[in-house]
Amino acid sequence: MLKQSNSYLITDPKYYGKRSYKLKKNLIKSISKYNPTMVCLRDKKSTNLKKMAISFLKITKNKNILTFINSDIDLAYFLRFDGVHLPSHMLDKIKKAKRKKLLVVASCHTIDEIKRAKKNGADIVTFSPIFYTPQKPKPKGLNSLRRATFKAKIPLIALGGIITRHQVNKVLIKKASGFASIRYFL
Repeated sequence: MLKQSNSYLITDPKYYGKRSYKLKKNLIKSISKYNPTMVCLRDKKSTNLKKMAISFLKITKNKNILTFINSDIDLAYFLRFDGVHLPSHMLDKIKKAKRKKLLVVASCHTIDEIKRAKKNGADIVTFSPIFYTPQKPKPKGLNSLRRATFKAKIPLIALGGIITRHQVNKVLIKKASGFASIRYFL
């Protein structure tokens, strides 16, 4: 299921397009070039998320990639995504997703959130932001990442501002289970 070092591609309409054909084109390019182990459809503003999700799955299914959708547990279950990626304000929804036999990636920003996500049954947590990311809080840095990986007792994926191979190597040295990014995969 999970690999030793996961690479987690997260889409964003800003970079992958707001229309299904544009998403498909950009996703095919990113997957071909980077071969991620996990991919997440993240589109918080789509007026037709179901159509986008169907296009997303046509590209990602049967490629030995775990598929996730951001926040929408019911759509993840209905369309047979592998799982759902839940933001920190939805940690109380982890049990609902687990009842539907979905994998759960939980976004966390503190050790307490990581503990809460684990207690509720999350399979993986992201910890962010590690490096500077536009319109995000101050970066946590590599020392905070190392403390979080040590205390997590659950696979932890570094997220936030990871845009170079050098940064990927730095987070893996700190014992993260992998890295997640939007911009790295562009």
